[in-house]
Amino acid sequence: MDNKKKSVVILLGPTGIGKTQTGIAIAKQFGCAIISADSRQIYKEIPIGTAAPTKEEQQIIPHYLVGSCSIFDYYNAYQFEQDALAITNRLFDKNDLVLMVGGSMMYIDAFCNGIDDLPTVDPIIRENLMEKYKYEGLESIRRQLKMLDPVFYGQIDLKNPKRIIHAVEICLMTGKPYSSLRTKPKKERNFNIIKIGLEIERKILYNRINQRVLRMMELGLEDEAHSFFEHKHLNALNTVGYKELFDYFEGKHNKDKAIELIQRNSRHYAKKQLSWFKRDKEIKWFHPDEVGEIIALLLNKEFL
Repeated sequence: MDNKKKSVVILLGPTGIGKTQTGIAIAKQFGCAIISADSRQIYKEIPIGTAAPTKEEQQIIPHYLVGSCSIFDYYNAYQFEQDALAITNRLFDKNDLVLMVGGSMMYIDAFCNGIDDLPTVDPIIRENLMEKYKYEGLESIRRQLKMLDPVFYGQIDLKNPKRIIHAVEICLMTGKPYSSLRTKPKKERNFNIIKIGLEIERKILYNRINQRVLRMMELGLEDEAHSFFEHKHLNALNTVGYKELFDYFEGKHNKDKAIELIQRNSRHYAKKQLSWFKRDKEIKWFHPDEVGEIIALLLNKEFL
C-alpha cells in the first residue's frame, strides 16, 4: 500500500504535562502502538528518573524504544531516526496510523526531517574524550571544539556536554569541522506526519513538574541514582534528576536542596522545550484534557 495513505501522529510537549496518559488514550482509540521519542526513557536502568511508561502501561499499549538500550551504550539522534523509521514501517503493516510520543526535540526533528549520516566514532577516541571530560571538566572540551570548529562552537548550547563531546569526536575522526558535515537537505518521508502539541497554563505546568519530582523521590529515585553513582560520568546520566542527586551524594548540598534543584531544572527544561516547539507552525496545540478533541481531529479524513 502507498505509505502516503499512512500517518505518523507525533504527540509532543514539555516534560511533566501528561503525554504518556494522553498517548495511551489516543492509542486505545486507534488500536495502534506507541514509539517513544524520549532520549532518556530509552535507557532501561533508569525508569524512575525518566518517568518511563510503567510495565502496566506498556501492557495496555505496546511501546517501542522504551528501555531498549543500556546507559553503557552510546545512542544518538541519528540512530533514533533509523530505529524509529524501521519500527514505523513494520507497524504500518498492521495499522495505517502510528503514534509517536515524546518531548526530545532533536529526536523528533531527526525523525521528521532527517539527520546527517555521520561516521561511527572510534571507541578509543570516545573513551579518551570521556576521560578528559571526567578529569578536566567541560570547559576543556569546549576549548577544543572552539579550536577545531569555531563555526559550530558559535551555534551549540555550550552547557550541553553530550553534543559538545560528539562534535569534537567527529572533528577528530574526520579531520574536518563538524559544521561542514551537517549539510544534508531535509529528507522527504513517504507518509504523513501530524504534530499534536500539549500545553497548559505555565503556572499549572510548573506545579505538575514540582509534584512529579516528589513522586519520583517517593518511588525511589534516590536509590536509583545512588546505584549508578560510580558511573556518573556517562552521557546517559548527565541529565536532570541525576546530576543534582550526584552532587548531594558528594556533599555539595543536602537532600532538600537536591529536590529543589531537580524541580527548578525540570521547569527550565520544560521552558526550553516549549520555546523550541513554538517555532514549529505545523504543531496543533491542545490542552492535555482535550483527548476527545484530538481524536476527533484525527478521525477527520479530510485532515488526514
